[in-house]
Amino acid sequence: MTRDFSAFFQRYGWPSGKGRLPFCIGHRGASGHERENTLAAFRRAAELGAEMWELDTQLTKDGVVVVSHDDHLERVFGIDRRISEMTAAELGALDGVDVPSFSQVAALGRETGTGLYVELKAPGTGMRCWRHLAEMNQRFACLGSFDTAQVRELSDAACDFPLSVLIRVGHDPHALGDEAGADILHLCWERAGERPQDLVTDALMRRAFEAGREIVLWHEERPAILDDIMKLPVLGICTDLPDLMRPPAVKEKAVGRQG
Repeated sequence: MTRDFSAFFQRYGWPSGKGRLPFCIGHRGASGHERENTLAAFRRAAELGAEMWELDTQLTKDGVVVVSHDDHLERVFGIDRRISEMTAAELGALDGVDVPSFSQVAALGRETGTGLYVELKAPGTGMRCWRHLAEMNQRFACLGSFDTAQVRELSDAACDFPLSVLIRVGHDPHALGDEAGADILHLCWERAGERPQDLVTDALMRRAFEAGREIVLWHEERPAILDDIMKLPVLGICTDLPDLMRPPAVKEKAVGRQG
């Protein structure tokens, strides 16, 4: 099965001729190499060839969107504080804490020509991110969430960026796509056994495509599985290790290229 993405790219103003498909989406940046969701992780992912970055949004007490998977800082930084209970200035003043603002990450995306695959965590971040991207005329971006209400809010507001709904194992992707009003089904099935790729059936893909939707796949770091899913007609694949999907040119020349 093949897929022509040109209409999708044209509709949303994404750059044509950018990299290779499926896109390599650096999961929280190159989080297998650098601390997740930091400017260093995003820059490293771009250097390793990722066409997009997956990033997570939280909201400070004074309404600034910042990039962090968790509201609580304990897991990543070992600090018992919550982003939502601090102002952006208070967050920025914490020693040893590196939580960039969304605007900083967006600026780095413009500098490096990298797309933003934005996973909305804290409610209220979607409209703010959309507004910022629109103001900067930064079209190479996508907004999505596990929270169908957040995606539907953007859809109902006629958001002109592609919208993605993230789908856990065992949930019906088509039903959630309808509920959210999504343009992309993001299958988060990395924990679905030793061969999660078997769940991405021809029937599933055909039904998604017939509904006018594209597919993005989970973050994958197992080379054999990654090799399989890179052959699927999907828009993108997330990974903590972009160098697995985009090996250096010298290595590619040595082993030969397919396709």
